[in-house]
Amino acid sequence: MIRWGKIAAAYAVLCFVAIALTWPGGSPLHFPRPHAALPLPLGEGSADLWSLALGLAFAVLVVVASRVTVQRYAWARRLHLELRPFARSLSPTAVIVLALLSSGGEELLFRRLLQPWMGLWPQALLFGLVHQLPGPSRWVWAGWAFGVGLAFGALFQLTGSLAGPLAAHALVNGVNLMFLKRHDPSDVSCSVEVGAA
Repeated sequence: MIRWGKIAAAYAVLCFVAIALTWPGGSPLHFPRPHAALPLPLGEGSADLWSLALGLAFAVLVVVASRVTVQRYAWARRLHLELRPFARSLSPTAVIVLALLSSGGEELLFRRLLQPWMGLWPQALLFGLVHQLPGPSRWVWAGWAFGVGLAFGALFQLTGSLAGPLAAHALVNGVNLMFLKRHDPSDVSCSVEVGAA
C-alpha cells in the first residue's frame, strides 16, 4: 500500500472510531445536536443549511487566503514548499479520497467528540498540535490549523450542525492539496502568472 493509502486507511479508521464513540443508539449519521447558539431564521430544522452555507463561505475564504499568503509572504512559501512533496505524489483520485476521509475523521473526532467534552478552545489547540510537521514551518502549520480548527468549532457551536465544518474541511483540503501539487512558488514564471490572474 502506498503512503497516501495508509493515510487514507488511518482516516477511515478514525471515522469509524469517532462514529462508534458518538453513536447515540440510533442511526450513526444522525447525531444529537448541540443547541445552536445562533437564532436561525428558518428555525432549528435549517441548521444544516445555515451550517453548510457558512462553511462553504469560510472554505472559499481559506482557499483565497492560502493563495494570497503564498504569493506575499516568505513563511507561507516555505510552508508550501515543505508540504508540496507529499501533494505532488497524489493522483486526483487520491486527493479526493484524502480530502473526504480527513474531513470526516477530523471533524467527527475534534468537533463532534472532543469539543462537547473539552470545549471550543482546547479542541482547536489540540487540532493545531496534531498538525505539526517536521521542519522549520512546524509552528506555522500548527498555528494555521489551530485557527481553522477554532473556526470549524465555532461554526459547529453556532449552528449545532457538522454539515458546514465537514463540507468546508473537505473543500479546503481538496482544493489546497491540488494547489500544493500544481503550484511551485519557487518558479518565478509560475508566480508571476498566478499573481497576474
